Amino acid sequence: MPSPVSADHPAAPPPGRGPVEALITQTRRLKGDVDAVRRVTPDDGADPEERWQRALCDLALHQLDDLDTHLAQLRDGPEPAPARSPDAGAARPAPVRTPPGSLLSRVGSAEWNLLTDEATWSGELYGILGLDPAGPALTLDELPALVVEEDRPELTAMVTGCLVDGKPIDGEFRVVRPDASVRTVHMMGEPVLGADGSTASMWAVLRDVSELRRSQRTVRETRDSLQHHRRRERTEHRIAAELQEAVLPPWRGSLRLPHRGAPVLDLAAHHLPSAAGTPIGGNWYDALELPDGRTLLGVGDLTGHGVALAPGMAMLLGAVRGMAMAGTAPGRLLTMLNQLLDATVQPVLGSALCCSYRPESRTLVWAQAGHPAPLLYRGGTGHVLNAPGGVPLGATSGAVYEEADEALQPGDLLLLHTDGLLSGHSAATAVDHLLDLAPRFAAARTAQDCVRTVVEEFGGAGRQDDARVLVARVTA
Repeated sequence: MPSPVSADHPAAPPPGRGPVEALITQTRRLKGDVDAVRRVTPDDGADPEERWQRALCDLALHQLDDLDTHLAQLRDGPEPAPARSPDAGAARPAPVRTPPGSLLSRVGSAEWNLLTDEATWSGELYGILGLDPAGPALTLDELPALVVEEDRPELTAMVTGCLVDGKPIDGEFRVVRPDASVRTVHMMGEPVLGADGSTASMWAVLRDVSELRRSQRTVRETRDSLQHHRRRERTEHRIAAELQEAVLPPWRGSLRLPHRGAPVLDLAAHHLPSAAGTPIGGNWYDALELPDGRTLLGVGDLTGHGVALAPGMAMLLGAVRGMAMAGTAPGRLLTMLNQLLDATVQPVLGSALCCSYRPESRTLVWAQAGHPAPLLYRGGTGHVLNAPGGVPLGATSGAVYEEADEALQPGDLLLLHTDGLLSGHSAATAVDHLLDLAPRFAAARTAQDCVRTVVEEFGGAGRQDDARVLVARVTA
């Protein structure tokens, strides 16, 4: 509603239709793009990040709808004011037919004349406040009766500042409509000065921002939920890593076993983490010198992620070490390990590779349970060892695991790894890449140098799963 102070000045013509039409086209194209993103965002409520993304899309669409309407008004210019009769002050404005929920139905205007104590409302304002357009417009003294009690001081302060100090109004309050529904209203207004410079009336534009605030609140809540979820994931990741490090041999640097004589194997291992935010997996490895002079080498993976795997991993490693110390051969060890996992209260699936190295004959005896076979490098070339039969652990009750043996030579290098090393690549391509590292392994001085080479080639930031690598070089 225009101020009487500016009534003598003609309204400025709307800007050229061309630039505004271009903005409208861009806005509607952007609305379509945002809506397309929203449609492909899952809505099952399971993922906090997806809930947050969908809430942001809803908020963006809400604001783009309003922008589209504002630009259309800018293009079309103001509607012509209806002719006023001498007794227009007593006339009631007819409600404007606008689509329910549209921006126009959410914006109303009002003017309060302090000299005559009359109030004039637009039809839209009656709809916003849920009042009958045939009834009288509420005065400034009557308006607080609709406002939520705790918001009334804010409204009183805004109106007083406008009327007494000439301050513009810009604030929000909640109103309770006759049907008991609560709406949030944003009010902007200014005092209208009389000829003597005193405040003669006050005009205001009131906008129903309930849906906008609801969308913003949903964004805040889903953002807070996402942040909480991520903090919990980081905590669980840290705890899982600490628990794994507590039960696994140290992997930073070369592995030093308590040899009774000259070292027969140069050992090194490494953990390749997955991408940030991915829960830590159930990868494990082990290297243990046995009482009879043999060396146990093993790697494996339990299905699942996170802290819940730590007890199972501790149980599995304890069983592997205990049976190996008792002289159990690799095939029999995996058979008994399968029975153990099958008998647990919460059965799990896993893969494993178990090797026993006899230094006096340089013989490697090994068995596998659904796990990638060792890679053997000799003389600058490499190949995959032929795997004996063996199903994943926990997959079949009563499974029997076959053994294979391999005669090794001084300088030979064995590479054992979990299948996470191959994530993001086809198995054949990744294995070929590993075998192509043979010349670099031959030139390396230590097993730790070979591990560094593997990390350089496979330790990128985009890893989908974490992995363990164990390298053993025959030194004598």
